[in-house]
Amino acid sequence: MNLALFEPDIPQNTGAMLRLAACFGVPVDIIEPCGFVWSEAKMNRAGMDYVERVDIQRHIDWKAFESSMRDRRSRLILLTTKGAIPYFDFKFRPDDTLLMGRESAGVPDHVHAAAQARLVIPMRPNCRSLNVAQAAAIVSAEALRQTGGFVAADLEKAFAGFSSAGS
Repeated sequence: MNLALFEPDIPQNTGAMLRLAACFGVPVDIIEPCGFVWSEAKMNRAGMDYVERVDIQRHIDWKAFESSMRDRRSRLILLTTKGAIPYFDFKFRPDDTLLMGRESAGVPDHVHAAAQARLVIPMRPNCRSLNVAQAAAIVSAEALRQTGGFVAADLEKAFAGFSSAGS
């Protein structure tokens, strides 16, 4: 599973998604140009000390990212408010790449066309969208749950001392 950020606009959201990726053990592709100056200091401030734990690959542009996708034969899954498939009805695969659009504009039509699937997080009618980092967390967790991407030893450690109701 990979997380890809298309021309991210807001360093704090990028930092939050990098922290998510560190905690879930998911590599991240950054498709440039970013809407902010990328710097170690800015990313460390936004992602705290988690950024150093993330496998980050930066791509100079969409074409460079597409080339990387062909090389790894990953399926591109776009999260979009214009999606037709609810994320919880989708069958994820371990080699999927979850693509997040720009906070200000989503992704252009040619990126929509390149995606093998376009997923939506259902929301109440008068709400436009979730924060991009929240959307990444929701769908990444479901994708990892479906594909067994959460390591059993990590789960046992995380839930040590808890017991299920009625035990």
